[in-house]
Amino acid sequence: MPSTIRIQYYRSAIGRSWRQKAVVKGLGLTKLNQVVVRPDNPGFRGMVAKIPHLIRIVPENGPGGATGASAPRQAGGAAGRPRP
Repeated sequence: MPSTIRIQYYRSAIGRSWRQKAVVKGLGLTKLNQVVVRPDNPGFRGMVAKIPHLIRIVPENGPGGATGASAPRQAGGAAGRPRP
């Protein structure tokens, strides 16, 4: 399987130059906190390098990853108390 990178759009392009907006659009990003998977090749790496202040590279098992398992909840606290 070819290698891929997960890119998260985490900061708005409002007020940025038209070139930076074009790179965001070229990566296929339209909404904040959106994560897209793209091939890991020099073309996409160059696009990512142009706007590092607007996007993040997300690890494969990071937020929104395929694992989806959460940590077990601890007993006690407000959630463990019966209601009066």
